[in-house]
Parts: sequence; C-alpha cells; structure tokens
Amino acid sequence: MSLHLPCPHCGADVVFRSPALPSRVCDSCRTMLVRSDAGIAQFGIAAVLPFDVSPVQIGMRGTDDGASFEVIGRVRWSWTDGAWNEWLLLFEDGGTAWLGEAMGQFMLLRERPFAEVRSRTVKDVMKGEAPKLGHDVQIDGRKLTVSDARWALCVTAEGELPFTAPSGWRVYSVDLRGAAGECANLQRDGARVSFYQGRYVTLAELAPRGMRVIEGWALPDYAA
Repeated sequence: MSLHLPCPHCGADVVFRSPALPSRVCDSCRTMLVRSDAGIAQFGIAAVLPFDVSPVQIGMRGTDDGASFEVIGRVRWSWTDGAWNEWLLLFEDGGTAWLGEAMGQFMLLRERPFAEVRSRTVKDVMKGEAPKLGHDVQIDGRKLTVSDARWALCVTAEGELPFTAPSGWRVYSVDLRGAAGECANLQRDGARVSFYQGRYVTLAELAPRGMRVIEGWALPDYAA
C-alpha cells in the first residue's frame, strides 16, 4: 500500500510506494527526503537531471521471468569519460532490483548480502585492493572477468531509493562479466560495501510499457 506524505519543503504530495524504501526525491521541488518512525526529514536538494536519451523513465513497467515491475527511481552516475543510469525496479511482491544502463547495454541486478559472497578475490578488492581489468574472479564457483573498475560520482537522483544519493557522492565501482551473460557489480563507499549480481538483458525481453518518447525516435515494435 502506498504512503502519502506532504513534502516538508513545498507541501506537495509525496508518494512512497514501498514501505522498505526510506528515501524519496520530491517530484515538485526535488528536495531529498528520508522517512522514519519520527516522521520525514529533509536532506538537501537534488540537482536537476541533465538531458539524456535513455528510453527508460520513471513509471515504465515490464516483466522479468514472469514477475511484473515498475521503474520507481534512478541514480545518475558519472566518471571522467561519460555517465550511466541505475534504475530501481519495484516488483509486485515488494522486492527490488536495479537496471543498470550504460552505452546501450542493460544489466539486471539484485543485491546480495556481501557476507554471503564466496570469493576471496572480491573480498580483497572491497578491502581496498585495485583489481586488474581482464582479471578472472571466482564467485560462488563461477568465473567472471573484471570488465571495469573506476571511481564514480553521483550526479543526481530521482524517485524512490533505498538510500540517499546526494550530488558528489563518490564510490568505487567494479563491474564483472561472465561468458554466458552473467554479471556482477561491487560498490565501495568507505567501509560500506554493496554487492549486486544478475545478468545482461535487452529491453525487449523485459516487455517494457510506457517507455520514454524521444523526438525523432520511433518506439520499437515490442514497446509500441
């Protein structure tokens, strides 16, 4: 059941669709909000989202393995040579996943408790060691290859999120890729470590509805 609260900054109605997600960017004034048992608090103003040509948008719906989801949040990240999006998906059972979007490729990832990950190499990386691109890593007995490792800066955010994402937030991000389309991502923010695992997908296999309409670009047949 959705929770409606007034934004303490502008008074607009703010909708929290998931009781498990504490953070929300107000759609009207872009104030970053966090709710708790004590009420709702302000944590600054989210920067305006820069223009991009992503076909994904808040409110887009789709399915993964027969389970329906809705896009409810986004974090925009940047690095020295570009930027990418991480879209938060809310499923009907209340679960969440991330749809990473970079250079036309999409990764569907779910968070796993880092303590469950059986990989000495991964744990060493997240303690501060720098991984080598192309290095093979064993995760739960499966081989993945380090495809990317870099420091990233949060540009801004929108919608609902499991955490606050202020502009300028800096994390160390490592992408890993398997031969059969498996993928994983690790993020280190000081002592805090997050691990996400999943697979590469195409938008077509997610059966998207409500994709963003971009001038001069016709929706593909599967989304029209």
